[in-house]
Amino acid sequence: MQFKEKAKIMDAEAVRRALIRIAHEIVERHKGVQDLVLVGIRRRGVVIAQRLAEFIYEIEKKRVPTGILDITLYRDDLTTRADQPLVQKTEMPFSITGKKVVLADDVLFTGRTTRAAMDALIDLGRPQTIQLAVLIDRGHRELPIRADYVGKNVPTSRREMISVKVKEFDGEDSVVIDEAMNGETQ
Repeated sequence: MQFKEKAKIMDAEAVRRALIRIAHEIVERHKGVQDLVLVGIRRRGVVIAQRLAEFIYEIEKKRVPTGILDITLYRDDLTTRADQPLVQKTEMPFSITGKKVVLADDVLFTGRTTRAAMDALIDLGRPQTIQLAVLIDRGHRELPIRADYVGKNVPTSRREMISVKVKEFDGEDSVVIDEAMNGETQ
């Protein structure tokens, strides 16, 4: 399926402001950072988690442990995605048992990525809580999953796709809506 850019909905400054707001919400809801850890879902969720950690440091002057979660083998669509899935390393240099885990991702869509991430987390330990922080919530849930922290709600059609671009991978920070060129749906 091919897509073309339909609209830019966030520029670099809007992305930065949204992440700062989410960082403040996390600190406020947890009344600080005691027992808090951030875990980014590979790829862009890792960048989101790292930026949240930096903003939380600016607010609280305390470092929040940040980990990286690869969910490749936990996906329920693994056989339809690739013959040889690319499994990358989960990097969790701390225990999540008893911790307040904030899982970070770029876009919340069907909820299946988040479900896979929760399964992967539970295999690593038993956190006190798991919360979800996303830059974009685009709707179309297939599972009963919701984000606790949302940068921007963007209602979309099934013909549209949200592309989050980050400097680390794409050379810029932005969020765009892409539309299927041939009328197909995701």
